[in-house]
Amino acid sequence: MMQKKTYEDYKYSMQDTARLYVGSRYTIGELLEAEDILFKFRMIVERYILPEADREDTLETHLYYLEKEKFLVQTYRHMKARVKVSVIEERTSLLGRKKKGYVTKDMTIDELVELTVAEKERRGLVIQELSVSKLALMGL
Repeated sequence: MMQKKTYEDYKYSMQDTARLYVGSRYTIGELLEAEDILFKFRMIVERYILPEADREDTLETHLYYLEKEKFLVQTYRHMKARVKVSVIEERTSLLGRKKKGYVTKDMTIDELVELTVAEKERRGLVIQELSVSKLALMGL
């Protein structure tokens, strides 16, 4: 049961006046069917992302293995996509002890695709969320 809860933690969509936020655990197929996600975003998923991905792929897997040479990177760039990730970093405590832990960061799509899969694994990168500009969506 705990695994189901973990899986659901990053399966959400929210929006504010400027951006749409989508949890990374949605599969591409689920994104297409989720009526609470903006129609324009679902249309872009169907036209541009689905031909390059499998319906069963999660958004997390799709973004993790996205290569910088792919046309999709330009699509994400046009949507002004940002990705919220967690990475393992070493921090120094107030007592001077070094301690490793996860830190949440916000990356552009270009910053994400510049990292190789080996570098992502080394840094313990976990993709939590994709956010896109609503204004940029309307322009596509």
